[in-house]
Amino acid sequence: MTRTLAATLLISLSLAAAAAPGASAADYIGSGQVQSYNAGVCSESSVLGFITSRFEYRDANYLHANLSIADIRNMGQNRQEFRDETHLVEREYCYATAVMTDGQQRSLYYLIERPWGFAGVGRSIEFCVGGLDPWYVYGARCASLR
Repeated sequence: MTRTLAATLLISLSLAAAAAPGASAADYIGSGQVQSYNAGVCSESSVLGFITSRFEYRDANYLHANLSIADIRNMGQNRQEFRDETHLVEREYCYATAVMTDGQQRSLYYLIERPWGFAGVGRSIEFCVGGLDPWYVYGARCASLR
């Protein structure tokens, strides 16, 4: 019986792998380039407003650098992970340039996850401003949000 179950499982996995679409030549970027998608939700004012206000809170309570985000420019999307049977949360990885109140431009990486919150309503936004993550919460140079 165990042998039959193992054989059935192996055949099922083989069929699933064969049915899965493969990557075509157009999907390959090569040479370390970042593929840019339509900015979509990455450029929504509600997302950018959340990041700006949340950064002010983090600066006042943790960084103590007396900085704010004055402007967010050049928004784009690095990649998108769609929701399916095995991934219950859709993820959009975004990038932008944050112009700080001291005039310096810093890289900004952020992740938008949906559905989120109580009963799967709402979204979660995580972000990292380059050079202003002294505890490496998001890895070196915001690696986990890229």
